[in-house]
Amino acid sequence: MPDQKLTLDDVKHVAKLARLALPDEKLAQFSGQLAGILGYIDEMAQVDTAGVEPMAQPLPTHNVLRDDVPSDPLPLDKVLQNAPDAESPFFKVPKVIGGDEDSAG
Repeated sequence: MPDQKLTLDDVKHVAKLARLALPDEKLAQFSGQLAGILGYIDEMAQVDTAGVEPMAQPLPTHNVLRDDVPSDPLPLDKVLQNAPDAESPFFKVPKVIGGDEDSAG
């Protein structure tokens, strides 16, 4: 789009597609910003990328997780100590299926 001028109607259309409500007084500002972005994209399109492998990350990645080493479990009283309501050995929660009626019926 190097030879085309971005119109306010173009900016309104892009805003509508993005579901943005732009005030009319900001359209000129966003028009200039959008034109700059599109100009930069045109510059990048001119770069010769023949022979460049596509990649998801610019740097090599490696697993940074610790080893999974089994350990003793927390004692039950520690597990339930911050629960708002507990009925040992379970967390007690409000019924969410079926409301006041039994959900099996």
